[in-house]
Amino acid sequence: MTGVGFDLDMTLIDSRPGIRAAYRALTAETGVHVDAELAVSRLGPPLRTEIREWFPEADVEEAVTTYRALYPLHAIAPTVPMPGAVAALAAVREAGLRVVVVTSKLGSLAALHLEHLGLAYDELAGDLFAEGKAAALTEHGVRWYVGDHVGDMVAAATAGVPGIGVATGPCTEEELAAAGATHVLGDLTGFPALLARITVGT
Repeated sequence: MTGVGFDLDMTLIDSRPGIRAAYRALTAETGVHVDAELAVSRLGPPLRTEIREWFPEADVEEAVTTYRALYPLHAIAPTVPMPGAVAALAAVREAGLRVVVVTSKLGSLAALHLEHLGLAYDELAGDLFAEGKAAALTEHGVRWYVGDHVGDMVAAATAGVPGIGVATGPCTEEELAAAGATHVLGDLTGFPALLARITVGT
C-alpha cells in the first residue's frame, strides 16, 4: 500500500521545549555549555552535527550517548503535536494510505514521542538525514514526503518522489521551494486539502 512519509521534529511534533530541556540537562551533566535556544532554532540535521558545535571531536560520541540517556527523562513530556498534525495523519488514513515516519532522530526516541502523543504510524525509520532518508522512503513505498527542512526536500528528490514542504521549522517557504519542494504549506493545517487534490486519480 502506498504511504505518505513525514519528518518528525517541527513537522509532526514541536519538540523544541523537550529538546531545550534535554540540552540543559546535558550541560548540567557534563559541565559543557550548550546554548539550548540556539540549538532548538536549527533542528533537522543529525544530533552529532549539533553536538560538534559544543564538544571537541574526542568527546562527541560520549556526549551523544549521555544526551540520548537523558532524553526520555526530559524531552518526551513537554513535546506537543504541531498544528494540524493530528488531522494530517487522519487524512492519510481516510485516503487509504499508510503513515511512514522517516526522521533524523534515533528511532527508539522517535517512537517514544509518537506513542506519548498518540500519533499512530505504520512504519518508522530513524537516524537518517537528507539523501540518507531516500532508501527508507523507497523501501516503505512512500509516494510523497512531508518535511520542514531543505534536507527533507533533498530526501524526496533522491527517492524520486514529490516533496511537500511545511515552513514550521528553520527553513522558509522560499528555501523549501528552492530545495525542490513540489508544494509548500505554511503548516500542516493545509495538508488534508492538498492531499485530497494530489491523490485524485491515483
